[in-house]
Amino acid sequence: MGMIGGGIGSFIGAVHRMAATLDNEIELVCGAFSSHPARSKESGLRWYLPESRIYGSFEEMILREKELPEGERMDFVSIVTPNHLHFLPAKLAL
Repeated sequence: MGMIGGGIGSFIGAVHRMAATLDNEIELVCGAFSSHPARSKESGLRWYLPESRIYGSFEEMILREKELPEGERMDFVSIVTPNHLHFLPAKLAL
């Protein structure tokens, strides 16, 4: 699973991360956790993601993940930005 938004301090991000991993079938593998690249990096490092999979923007994340081999890239993305900001990342991810 990739995540857009939901960085450190985000209530809904924590809820989505916990719910996704309840059955041990889903793993957080990448993210663009904030519109501020340094905050995104801080969040990703806190959750033990490799720096190469922590992105500074959702655009960068989606485009770079698409370049990875199918077995290595995220299987799906959880968009946990404020509701009015869901459209652009969802459209780009399709």
